[in-house]
Order: sequence, then structure tokens, then C-alpha cells
Amino acid sequence: MSNEWKKSVCPYDCPDACGLLLKVEDKTVTAVKGDPAHPYTRGLLCPKMAHYERSIHSPQRLKQPLVRTGKKGAGEFREASWQEAIGIIGQRWRKIIAEYGGEAILPVSYAGTMGLVQRNAGHALFHKLGASRLERTLCSSAKGYGWEAVMGGTLQAEPDEAAASDLILIWGAHTLATNIHFLHPVRQAKSKGAKVWVIETHITETARLIADRTVLVRPGTDGALALGIMHELQRLGMLDGDFLDRWVSGFDRLAADVLPRYSPAKVAAITGVSATVVTELAEAYGKAAAPFIRQGSGLYRYGNGAMTARLISCLPALVGAYAKPGGGTLGDLSTSSVFNTSVITREDFIDKPTRIVSINRLGEALTGGVSEPPIMGLYVYHSNPASVYPDQNSVLRGLSREDLFTVVHERFMTDTALYADIVLPATTSAEHDDAYRSYGHYGLQRVTACIPPLAAAKSNWETFCLLAGEMGFDEPIFRQSAAELLDQLFEKPGSWLAQVDWQKLQAGEPVTLPLPENYKMQFRTASGRIEIVNPRETPELPDWFPPYGGSGEFYLMTAPSLYSLNSSFNESTELVAKKGPMSLTMNPLDAERLSLMDGQRVLAYNELGEVTFVLKIADSAPGGVVVADGVSWLRDAPGRRTINALTSQRLTDRGKGSTFYDTKVDVRAENCC
Repeated sequence: MSNEWKKSVCPYDCPDACGLLLKVEDKTVTAVKGDPAHPYTRGLLCPKMAHYERSIHSPQRLKQPLVRTGKKGAGEFREASWQEAIGIIGQRWRKIIAEYGGEAILPVSYAGTMGLVQRNAGHALFHKLGASRLERTLCSSAKGYGWEAVMGGTLQAEPDEAAASDLILIWGAHTLATNIHFLHPVRQAKSKGAKVWVIETHITETARLIADRTVLVRPGTDGALALGIMHELQRLGMLDGDFLDRWVSGFDRLAADVLPRYSPAKVAAITGVSATVVTELAEAYGKAAAPFIRQGSGLYRYGNGAMTARLISCLPALVGAYAKPGGGTLGDLSTSSVFNTSVITREDFIDKPTRIVSINRLGEALTGGVSEPPIMGLYVYHSNPASVYPDQNSVLRGLSREDLFTVVHERFMTDTALYADIVLPATTSAEHDDAYRSYGHYGLQRVTACIPPLAAAKSNWETFCLLAGEMGFDEPIFRQSAAELLDQLFEKPGSWLAQVDWQKLQAGEPVTLPLPENYKMQFRTASGRIEIVNPRETPELPDWFPPYGGSGEFYLMTAPSLYSLNSSFNESTELVAKKGPMSLTMNPLDAERLSLMDGQRVLAYNELGEVTFVLKIADSAPGGVVVADGVSWLRDAPGRRTINALTSQRLTDRGKGSTFYDTKVDVRAENCC
């Protein structure tokens, strides 16, 4: 009986991309622990991954292809062979293409796996089919857009650099739940006397356990707070004039045309942060030798999200923090230039440009909101749109269409899989080859399968190769294995990738991309300077404008849970139990005014739908804000719907991102009225 620890990587949508060690005994993963050799994650795992072996070998894993026999959503299926399932898919696709054209088929995927091969595995096939293309902007595209509008392709700060900071702003990030390894440099900095300020819409466990100061800001007003800090930095004479003169374009216009309108009193009226605290925050930031801002993603999921990102990206420029070891900012860093992923995605297979459908408007697309042809075929892989996409009622109406042929490739019977015509069993990351990069550090790792696929599960790549064969595509790529694709991906490394320890990388060890000396000061913009004024943007000059909001009384926040990640990990009854019932937290004064009691069932509702929650009354939610704990599956909901029945398909100002947090609701007792 074999018994060894094998290296792997956490595949989930998290900036940390943890190094894993999987204990394999006779083709079974019996234990999981963090890899102490990983240069960033250092052997620490979050509670979600501590027993990943239980997900890998869960009795709820899908074991065979399934064919629907009952009503959509009822979960009634019969088992089938792969040959039969692939044959049905091919037959239905050919019929759809003959009647409507290839654009009537839409692939739907997002970040259920972050592997370079398995995440991008479907692109080549769907390009060959002439299918519609999905605009994958569900998470933080507005954040990236705003950064690029000011900083272009400039590299963001390496996270461990924060250990040298004397002031860390954790802005809109629940670090304990979503980026736990960033706490390592934070604690190092605190041990040397650094102060940590958390800026949030409600009090999180990160704020309780890590912050020296917590600033609660009204939802959607973070950009105004940034402008208030800039106003005070100027008034107090705390600007780095030499840095601004040498490296920044447009501050004079910002100072003359925008900042005078954002006095502490004005900012207090907008944000709810007292004028005194605005000044104190600006003073702390201006006095710091090397201030560091760690940005989350939630503050950019508003109608003004990209503009907010522009404003916060400007802040370090005013004090020259980009030039200081330990200073700067980290949002989502990009290492996409490292790999030529076109060897996987094969854009050269696109004969002519096809329709692009926004992931944030899938419900609209499935219910007639797209130009001809209608969406008649849906293929969903490593994503769960019935739970995690905006406007759940609209998505479910679309998935319920009897004329929509839906295939779902999944590990578990998710909310979306219940609506499928064909369900295909998928592998976990332990069962396939892949390579991973991070959006929270500069690490890379190639991994091989630790165990063979369980039951009849197949990887994304293997499944798409089978479908390509069924559709008569004979291009060589569809006869390659995932390992061969990875060899091709690494075959001709660019100048950056070529600098890593090549033997370690190919052997499956974690490696870190080296950063150029003074990398934060290499401004990759059109002008070679930080562009506070950007003539290619409208408006050229950043300014704050209100979020959409809505007519409800309460802003609705969805707080990341310690025990789930979007809808992932909800297959684990143990983790669901730790998370507790689907709850909504409300401030005690709001609850008293509405005559609501702790633990009772309440209804949150707006023009899109209504959702039942179990009420928690706590001062962690400020007045006018209610906070839901993570994203649940429908089976675990107290009522008929979950959180995204309340969120809108509206897009951000730039970047075409989601506006999940730009949501307002009213709340009442479930049995009232």
C-alpha cells in the first residue's frame, strides 16, 4: 500500500493560492495540510480547506453522467454512460446549430477552479462551434479597470512588503475570511509598532481582532472618503511635492477642481465618518513613513466601482508611498503576461467575432434579453449561476425553460445542476493536472494529479476533448492531454518566467516570480507617470459620484463567510453547520424600531424578490445596513430563495462588473402584513 504526501495547490477563487500537501494512501486522499515550503502561505490553511479530503471523497460526489427524467429543478435523473451522454449533447448541439447557428450556444464558467488549463479548457471548443462568448466580469473587473486608468500595467505591491510598513489600511477586505495569509506581514508590522486601520461598511472579525482603529463608511462612499483624505493631506501640508512634480500627472487639476469640494464636513455628510476621524485618518496616512493599502473587492461592486478604484489608487501618489519600501497598495495583482495562454484558449479558432454576453446579465440573456438568436444551449462548468449570479429569480426562470438544453459539468448536485438536462461528473483538483498562479502574490506552481479520477469523473479538459471528437473536430489540440498542454504552456517562457528556478517549477515545487529592483516605480502608463488625469477616460479627472442605491431602507451587504467561498464548500454539511442558519444581521436600534426579535424569521425584499433569513441582532451592523453571512445553497435556505434574489443585473460605471453591494432592501417579520 502506497503512503506518501503529494504536493498540490488550493484551486479555489482566493488570492492566496495555498500550497497543499495531500496524504495519499492506496489512491485515497486521507489528510490535507499546508505546505510549509510554500514561500507565501507557509503551511497555514483556512478552515475551509483543513479537511479538503472530505470534499474529495464526499459521498455526495457525482459518480456517473445523469440524464434528466423529471421537471427542471426537481432533481430527477437516471444514470447514463459517458458515451450516451456525449452522444445526446452532440445530437442536441447539431440540431441547435442547424436551426439557430452557433451563437445560440453559450458557455458559462467562472472561478470554481483557478487552474490555467482546467479553467480555460472550454474556450477552444466553443470558438470552433462559433458559440456566443461569455464576458467574465463577475468579481473585480471594475477594481482592475480603475487601477489601470491611473497606473496602467504597473506592478502592484508584493504582499509581504507590508511587513515593512508602519501604517496598514485594510480597506474593504475581510482578511480573516478571504486573504488569511496577508495577516502574516500585518502581524510582523504590528510587532514593530505599525498601526492597522480597517475601513469597512460593518464590523468584521478582521476589524475586531486585527484593527487598532476601525472606520465605518456608508456603502458606496469609499471614493468620497479617499477624496476627504486627499483634501486634508493638502490642507495640512503633508504632500510629497517632489514626488508629485516628478512622477504624477494632473494633481494640480485635482487640487484645484475637485478637492475643495471634499472638506471633512462634506465628506462626513456623505460617508457617515465624522469630520474629526477623516482628519485623523489623513494625518496618520500623511505622517507614516511607508503607508500600505490592502484593498478588498466589495467596495468596487457598486455603480461607482471603477471610479472608486481610481481614487484609492491615487492616494499613495500624494505621499510618495510608491517609492517607499513597505509602502504602496495591493488590490489584485496580475501575472497574466507570464503565460501565453492562447495555446489553451485558441482565439485563432474564431472564424468571425461572435456575440458577447455579460455574466452579470445571464438571467436577462436566458429570458429573451439578447439579440437573435436566442440562447438555446447552455454549458455550465466550474460555476453555480443559480446561486452566485445576480438576480436569482431571473436566472432560475431562464434555467427552467423546457426549450433550453442545459449541460452542467460538476462535482456535486448544485442548485444549477438540478436544472440540467445532462449532468456530467467532474474531477476535483486532486484528480487532474494543472498549473496555478495567484492574484494575491507572485507565486506559481505546476501540479500533477495526486489520485486517479474517482468513479466516472472526468476533468474539464478531458470532457471537452470528448465533445470535440463528437462534433467532428480533429485539430491536434483536442488529442493532447492536460500534461502535454502544460508542457506547451511552459515550452517557451518569456523573460519574466525564465528567471524562476526552472527545475523546481517543473518538479511541482512552488516558485516566486522575481520582481525588478524598484518595481513599484516603473510606471507602465502611456506617459510613464502616474495619471491622476487620464485624457483617455471620461471624465478625465477622477471624482466621486453616488452609487445607485435604490428605494429600500437598508443597504444589503454580503459578508464573506469563514466557512464557505461564494457557493463553494456548501456541499459540506459540517461547514454549513459551522456557518449556521442563513442569517441577516441588523443593528439593535433598527430592530427595536421595527419590533423585530433576535432569532426570528424575517423577510428582506425589494423590486427583484424576497428572501427569508434568520435575524441576528448585533452592533456589528451599523444603522441602515443589514449583513448576510455568505452565499447559501437553496436546500439550506429558510425560504425559497437565497441572497442573490435581491441583487441586480446592473453593471459598474466601467469594466462591466457586478454591483452586488449596490443593493437596498426593506425588512419585515416573515409573517407580517
